[in-house]
Parts: sequence; C-alpha cells; structure tokens
Amino acid sequence: MRMNANETARPAATGRRPICYYGDDFTGSTDVLEALFRSGLKPVLFLEPPTAERLEGRFAGADAFGVAGVGRSMSPDEMERELRPIFETLKDAGASIVHYKICSTFDSSPDTGSIGKAAEIGRDVFGGRYIPLLVGVPYLGRYTLFGHHFATAGEKVHRLDRHPTMSRHPVTPMDEADLRLHLAKQTPLSASLLDILALEGEMKDVRSRLEALLRDEAPDIVLFDAFDEKRLRTAGRLMLEEAERSGPLFVVGSSGIEYAIGACLEADGSIRGGAAETAVAPVDRLLVVSGSCSPATERQIAEALEAGFAGIRVPVRELIRPELADEARRRLLEEAGELLKAGRNVVLYSASGPADPSIAELRLALEAQGLRPEDSSRVLGAELGSLTRTLVARAGLSRVLIAGGDTSGYVARELGIHALECVSALAPGAPLCRAFSDEAELDGLELVLKGGQVGGAGFFERVLKGQ
Repeated sequence: MRMNANETARPAATGRRPICYYGDDFTGSTDVLEALFRSGLKPVLFLEPPTAERLEGRFAGADAFGVAGVGRSMSPDEMERELRPIFETLKDAGASIVHYKICSTFDSSPDTGSIGKAAEIGRDVFGGRYIPLLVGVPYLGRYTLFGHHFATAGEKVHRLDRHPTMSRHPVTPMDEADLRLHLAKQTPLSASLLDILALEGEMKDVRSRLEALLRDEAPDIVLFDAFDEKRLRTAGRLMLEEAERSGPLFVVGSSGIEYAIGACLEADGSIRGGAAETAVAPVDRLLVVSGSCSPATERQIAEALEAGFAGIRVPVRELIRPELADEARRRLLEEAGELLKAGRNVVLYSASGPADPSIAELRLALEAQGLRPEDSSRVLGAELGSLTRTLVARAGLSRVLIAGGDTSGYVARELGIHALECVSALAPGAPLCRAFSDEAELDGLELVLKGGQVGGAGFFERVLKGQ
C-alpha cells in the first residue's frame, strides 16, 4: 500500500520520529534515504545538522531525517571533533533510534574511518545497556553469518577478506571477515554475537537469548547476524524494544537497520509499506563525475563511452598543485562546457579503474606536498565539486551523477545544496534524489550519488533515461 503524501508515518504511541541518522559517507547516506523511502516513510537528508527551525519549518512533514557526513575518511581525532557535537544534536532531535550509518562492507581501520571510535563516542553520549551492530543487508547482497561478513561482487558472494574489491581497498583493505576481530583492532569496547541460530524461533525465545547474552557476557556491543529478511526483522524488533526501554537508542550499522526497522513498523501498522514514487523523465544531457576506482565503475565508464558519452580524464596531479591548478581548471571547464553545449553526455573521471596508473601518480603527488594517501578524497573531491557546480550553472544541467563514496561527500558539500529527498529507487543503493538549495539554479537539481561498487554496467545510461 502507498502512503498519502499528507499522512504521517511516526508511531502514534509516541509521536516521535522513529529514526534519525548520521552517514559516514554521502553515498551511504543516500542508501539509507532510499531504504526509508522504500519502507513508505518520508525522509529528508541534510548536508549539515538541521536547526530546530528547519526541521519544524519546510521539512516538518519529514518522518525521518539524516545528516550526510564524511566520517569514513577521517582520523580518530577528526572523528572526535566532528561526531561528538553531531551526536549531541541528534540525541536531542526526538527520534527513538539514532543510527551511525557505516558502509555495508564495514571498510574501516584504526586510523581511518574507525567504526570503533564512533562507537566509543556514541557510548559516551547516549549510554544504554549495549550498542546494537547490524551490517548485513540482504537487499544489497550483504550477509553476516556467525559473525563473518560476506558481500556480492557481480554474480558471486565473497567472504569479505577475499572480496575482489574490498580486500584490496586502497585506504582500508579488509583483511578480516570476522567483524568482531576487525572491530577489536579499533576499540577496547567488547563485542558479543547474537548469531543466526539465536535469532531463530519465537520472539520470546529470542528475547531470552539476548538477555542471557547481556547477563553472561556484559558486552558493550552486540553484533546481529543478518542472512534473510525474517531474521533482519527480528533484529529490528529487538532494537525497537530496547529503544522503548531506554531511548534514544544509539545503533551502528548499514542500511540494514532501516530495512529492519521499516519492516517492523509496517508489521505493527505504524506505517504503510511501499514508496509513492514519482515518475522519472529522461534528461537531454547527463554529467557524470567519478572519483571511484572500483571495477564496477570501470565497467560503467567503459559502457557509457561505448554508448556515446564523451569521456574526459581529470588531470588530478595538476589540480592538486597550486601553481598548475588554475590552468587545469580552465581547460577542463572549457572542454566539458563545449561538449555539454553541443548536447553531449559527459563523464569526468579521475581513474578508469583499479589498475589505472593515475592512482599511484596521485599518491606520489600528494606525498610530495606532505599529504597522506587518504587525503586524496578530500583534496580531489573539493576540486571536482567546484567544477561540477560551475558546469551545472553554465550548462543549465538538471541531473548529475557522482560516483565514489568518499568523493560524493566532498562534491556534494561544494554544490551549495542543504538537503536531499528521494524521488526514485533507480538501483539498489543509488536512488535519484532532488536537491534543496537557496540558489535558484541548484534548487531542484536531481542527483544520484553512487558508491563505487553500486549499479550494473549500463547504469549511467539508466540514470540518463530515468529507468
């Protein structure tokens, strides 16, 4: 069933929004936006923590909201400065559950995007008996079994430490599939597992197993296995009950949390499942901006060029050198602008794939300036965002696709927009969004922010055609 646009989806018993969240990257943040949208809720995603006036003004009808961040690319010290005040704001926002959203492939390390550090800050701010941790998302091909995590790549499911992309991630390679062991490298907080067998059976029996786990092991964090929708819903029920007991409840995990909570609220009759999607029309031109080096994006770029998109390699080494940056920007804007003016679809890409020599060259250029490899997303993303904003204004573009999780965050922050709402679920994990801005040429801009691994080979054409 579909919700009437004027109906509220907030649980009638409390009048509170069921959930709010902070996304540790922008594509992950829109992934949650899609999950809430697909559940029949009416969510909004902010680029900065919203004021009470904004929440109760233009966005008063939102049933859930998120804040898009870049925590996945931060050091622990940077996370402390960024996350603590945001968590304090979200604690006071009146939601039953506050979600720290992480990537469904758990990519993180002690030094970059530490999930353990985020959990420590959340534990300090929110308290509570334990922090629920749920990473599996069956809808996206992510599964946790007996604490070990698996993710699809193409048609195959791989254990995380053998995943063809994540095991070789350039910044946070995943060399451990047991999520408890991986997390233990990042934090002294203890973690226990409620496994797939413990989540089976009558709800009263599952509750008893959880209580016994909390009593016997006293963990700071409880990891929930997630293999199918039934057990996902069971985990969601446990979280909602814990939130009712001592909310707001701080949780950590993927968009599986939203799918779990949404399924429970629908079963309770608190919301009506199913998104009221808006018809999506094709556009005359599409700008694609890619900072991804994943194999999936590599295939998408190749397919788009084969279909007639014009490809422009971004001169990344020149853009990060102050003495060369102005001229590099001028050339890039001129070339892309002329192609868009001629009615062409354009792909700006920093790397054609994981084997592109430009990746190593960029690292050397960063090192020469005293920067770390993990600074590449911040430095390059800001440049790509500025270029994108200029091209949108000059060419009068109505739809843009950004590829790359970390890149998307920095690009979006440069675009001059303050919020996004979901319009259509074009592909799992990559919804089409509408932007809100105080600038006329950017207000209403349609954006797709896609992670490197998301979407099929012909995804760029699907975004162009609105399919």
